[in-house]
Amino acid sequence: MNTQTIIFDLDDTLIHCNKYFGIVIEQFLDHMMKLFPDVDRSVIRSRLMEIDLASVEANGLTMEHLPESFVATYSQFQQEQGEEVDNRTVDQLYTLGLSVFSIPVEPLPEMVETLDRLREEGCSLVLHTGGDESNQYRKIMQLELSAYFDTRIFISKHKDTAALRRIMDQLRLQPSDTWMIGNSLRTDIMPGLAVGVNVIHIPAEDEWEFNNIDIDVEPQGAFLTLKSLKEVPDAIRAYLVGRKIGR
Repeated sequence: MNTQTIIFDLDDTLIHCNKYFGIVIEQFLDHMMKLFPDVDRSVIRSRLMEIDLASVEANGLTMEHLPESFVATYSQFQQEQGEEVDNRTVDQLYTLGLSVFSIPVEPLPEMVETLDRLREEGCSLVLHTGGDESNQYRKIMQLELSAYFDTRIFISKHKDTAALRRIMDQLRLQPSDTWMIGNSLRTDIMPGLAVGVNVIHIPAEDEWEFNNIDIDVEPQGAFLTLKSLKEVPDAIRAYLVGRKIGR
C-alpha cells in the first residue's frame, strides 16, 4: 500500500476547544443577565451567535472575534434600551473574551496513542488548524505536537477549500492517498471532499454552530464518521484493505 498522509485538524479533533469557549460564553451571559435582567438569556445568546458567526465569516478565525462579539452584543442591547455604552463594561467584556485564549489546553482521549500508532505504521502526519497563529502555536508547543508533525504544520485564518488545496499542492499530495480528519463539517470535511481526499468526520460533543453545514459534495474516496480518535488507525486500515481487494 502507498504511504498514507493524514491531515489532522487541531481544535476539538486532537485537543479540547469548544468547551473552553462555552465556559467563557456562559460567564458573558451571566454578566449580561445582571445588566439586562428583563431580557431572556436565550435571546442574548442567539444575538451573540448571530454577531459572532457573521464576524468569523467576514474576517476569519481571529483572536478578536469573540471579545469583539461580546462588546457588539452588549452595545446593541444597551443602545436598544436608549442607554449610552459604558466604556468600563466594554473593557471588562473584551478582557473576558480574550481570557479563553489563556486557558491551558487539554488533549482529547487517545490523542498520543493514536498519533504514535499512525506514525509507527508509516503514515505521514500533517496538521492543519484554523485561527490566530500565535495562539495556535501556543497550543502546539504546550502539547509538543511538533514531535509528530515537524514542519508539516499549517495555520489558516480562513480554513477552507482554497487553504487545503494550497497544502496539497505544496506537499505534492495525491488525493487517493490523503486523509482529512476533523470535527468541523464546514472547515474540515467539506474542503476535504471538495479536493477529493478521503475524509473522516469525528463529531465534537458540543459543536460550534459555525461548523454545522449541509454536505453537498459527492465523495471521491472514503467518507467515514467515527466516534473517537482511537478508531482512526483501524478504520483507515480496513478501508485500504477493502480498496485493495476491490481492485
